[in-house]
Amino acid sequence: MINNDLQKAIDNLQIHDVYLRGVTSRCKDDFDPKYDSNNESLAVQLKHFVRQSTVVKFDDNDTTLLRVFIETGARWIDEKVDDENESIFASVEAVFIAEYSMAELLEKACIDEFSLKNSSYHVWPYWRELLSNHCDRMHLPKVVVPAVQLAQNRHNGAVSEIDDEVSSD
Repeated sequence: MINNDLQKAIDNLQIHDVYLRGVTSRCKDDFDPKYDSNNESLAVQLKHFVRQSTVVKFDDNDTTLLRVFIETGARWIDEKVDDENESIFASVEAVFIAEYSMAELLEKACIDEFSLKNSSYHVWPYWRELLSNHCDRMHLPKVVVPAVQLAQNRHNGAVSEIDDEVSSD
């Protein structure tokens, strides 16, 4: 069900851009996924949450953008190893930014609702493609990522992680 704050945000925001802010990928020093016969036994853990959102006002062309930062990740672990750091054999993590043009300045509640409940839909295809390519290039076991996944902080009241600052460039 869409509440009033979310509907107002949907009505006033238009996708402007989705791009990669940063990506890291690595394999454990003694792990070579191309030749390791046990790599198919590794468990995969996924990460996905909205880190922050900011409203940016550009004075030179009177444009206001909502920027939503979304962290994604996957790691291949050996669940039999007790030490968390030692259990990680490989990882791929990325931060994406989804930018939206704002027709009118929105209240924080509207921005929070949209950031937590809608922005992931725009980022998710880019994350799936990036992860698939990294799996191929690193010879990691393939991960079938669901077509759509909502951010993990969607239901845990993590609205406090959403930044309501307005900056001017």
